[in-house]
Amino acid sequence: MERLPARLDLNLLLSLDVLLAERHVTRAAARLGLSQPALSAQLRQLRDAFGDPLLVPSTARGMTLTARAEALREPLREVLAGVSGLLASSRGFDPLTARERLRIAATDAIHSIATTPLATRLQTLAPHCQLAMHAVDLRSVTEQLAAGELDLLLATPGAVPPALHARKLYEETFLCVLRKDHPAAARPLDLDTFCSLSHAMVSPAGGGFVGAVDDVLAALGRSRTVQVSVNSFLLVPALVEASDLVATVPARLARRWNASLAVLSPPCEVPGFSVSMAWHPRTHADPAHIWLRDTLREAVAADQQA
Repeated sequence: MERLPARLDLNLLLSLDVLLAERHVTRAAARLGLSQPALSAQLRQLRDAFGDPLLVPSTARGMTLTARAEALREPLREVLAGVSGLLASSRGFDPLTARERLRIAATDAIHSIATTPLATRLQTLAPHCQLAMHAVDLRSVTEQLAAGELDLLLATPGAVPPALHARKLYEETFLCVLRKDHPAAARPLDLDTFCSLSHAMVSPAGGGFVGAVDDVLAALGRSRTVQVSVNSFLLVPALVEASDLVATVPARLARRWNASLAVLSPPCEVPGFSVSMAWHPRTHADPAHIWLRDTLREAVAADQQA
């Protein structure tokens, strides 16, 4: 593993970490709160210390890391994570006075479940903190967490990158939703009725017409007709309310829609799933981050019991 020169101070290492993440001097300078000339001077010091260009011109939009720079990324993160843990152990976190920006990445369905209870708690417990909910890109989320661009990832366990710490946030099951005056809404759904209806389903990648419900039905020797496929759970309420379609959706979402839609149990057991929150090792011992994780878990649990 690449070793870091002993004569570099912490500020230079922090600048190097941001430069390697941004691959752009102007953007890195903005993140660090430095002028571009000041960061360019630091980059010259770093190049002298390592005896390598580290970043070389690529396009008008950024730079490319040299092989030496790529090799430095992991040991650099370990050093900075160690320093972060050392500092975190010597300071506390006061949510009432903190002015943190808390950034969480998840799918729209998970955001719909987690955002409201967390935001409500923040208004009381951490009134000066800001909450930013981001779309998730699993190809880059580990780097985003390592660079401090995100604080938490919310995802199913199988989607959590192995380099991250993770803890279960909640368990989820499924319910069916249809418009309140739908002929099938007056009584519990039986299997024959369920299979005879036209269905809407959510395919996050877009365009899919076969899902977990179809696997369950196939095992029973049955099938359904999926007439409409959408790429977001947030499109389901309006679609179902204006049609004869039925949709099988996460139970927490279905219960939130029960004012405008009929909510029924599916006639067959559709396997549920769990959602985890995940974070980078560099924030594992940080008091502010520990508080965020605990607060999110408590908020989601209390919302489920309400």
